[in-house]
Amino acid sequence: MRYLPQTPDNRAVMLAAIGAPDVEALFRDVPAAGRLKAPLDLPDHQSELAVERHMTKLAAKNRAAGAGPFFVGAGAYRHHVPASVDYLIQRGEFLTAYTPYQPEIAQGTLHYLFEFQTQVAMLTGMEVANASMYDGSTACAEAVMMANRVTKRSHAVLCGGLHPHYRAIVETHGRFHGFAVDAKSADPHHVVALEGSIDEGTACVVVQTPDLFGRLHDLRSLAEACHAKGALLVAVVTEALSMGAVVSPGAMGADIVVAEGQSIGNGLNFGGPYVGLFASRDRFVRHMPGRLCGQTVDADGKRGFVLTLSTREQHIRREKATSNICTNAGLCALAFTIHMTLLGEEGLRRLARLNHATAIRLADALADVPGVSVVNDSFFNEFTVALPKPAAEVVDALVAREVIAGVPVSRLMPERTDLANLLLVAATEMNTDEDIAAYAVALGEVL
Repeated sequence: MRYLPQTPDNRAVMLAAIGAPDVEALFRDVPAAGRLKAPLDLPDHQSELAVERHMTKLAAKNRAAGAGPFFVGAGAYRHHVPASVDYLIQRGEFLTAYTPYQPEIAQGTLHYLFEFQTQVAMLTGMEVANASMYDGSTACAEAVMMANRVTKRSHAVLCGGLHPHYRAIVETHGRFHGFAVDAKSADPHHVVALEGSIDEGTACVVVQTPDLFGRLHDLRSLAEACHAKGALLVAVVTEALSMGAVVSPGAMGADIVVAEGQSIGNGLNFGGPYVGLFASRDRFVRHMPGRLCGQTVDADGKRGFVLTLSTREQHIRREKATSNICTNAGLCALAFTIHMTLLGEEGLRRLARLNHATAIRLADALADVPGVSVVNDSFFNEFTVALPKPAAEVVDALVAREVIAGVPVSRLMPERTDLANLLLVAATEMNTDEDIAAYAVALGEVL
């Protein structure tokens, strides 16, 4: 075999080097509930050929998103990615480039990251953006920790419409970084007023728009309420394309904007890797996580690029670092930048309008199905429908009719049995009128 486990002697040497008496001591910080009490029920090792055959059979059970009508969203969206994007990012100089530890010889990497930052700042309506994060959810947690540093407070208020995965990651960071999280209950029918939850101890309010249920929010009054109490407003966007159609979070008074950039240039990819967008006001720049690339001129007056600010612990002393982000999802950021460049501003706006128009047609078609109602009074390309029976059952029945209908709210919030009949439905430029008609007909049959 090419891959062998460590021998007992090797393990003893490694444990002695770090001062751990045994393996149990090495893993003492892992909670007992998170540790296996017995080996996993997996077959013994097989040859490489046997494993390939087995994995091929498993892969054959997957259904590609493009195999039929597909209306899944909830934070990951199927958009068209031009073939030129994949062609360009697979060039050797891009594909093999890692992080710019030696910026003076990484001019190409710094250049495209500088362009990426510029695009993100313009898209979000902010003054400065960093050179990408892992994804939208971890960027959200980083934004809360940044707000704690800026305000010297340690209490975050999360809107009920924040994606449950984002909320869970913020709560996990809060548990280990020592800040309190006040997560409001999700209500698809009403927006919970957050102004009354802001006091002199609040570091930030986190609000998502469009939110989990697809509703759009005007953040201006909330921004004013935050600033009146010395708190920051963190705006979260899980569908980056929406910023091509609606007023940007920055224009509505947000102090920090985080977003998932997957929709632009990056496919669904079975859930990752994705790319986190992070932008803020210029006055907070020294509190930002990750790195910022800047433009300058060299000794001969030629245009060049530099690492203007690098606040991660691999570059500076750990106690001075604002983040332990280890890399910047650079290839995904490059894909984002290439796609944005190909679209241009007018192309982005046109694509956003197309998405919204497609979603309107879908909402109208589903609302005509007896027993189905659209919950939203506003949406971009995703909305919530109420069904007369549990949404998970309906989704399973529609799969048998080769329609991938959306994401049951119960999958994201299984503890909320009162939301079991709600279904999140997304429409993009990839959905045809035939897809919409097939969905409506199949849904009527299932119900």
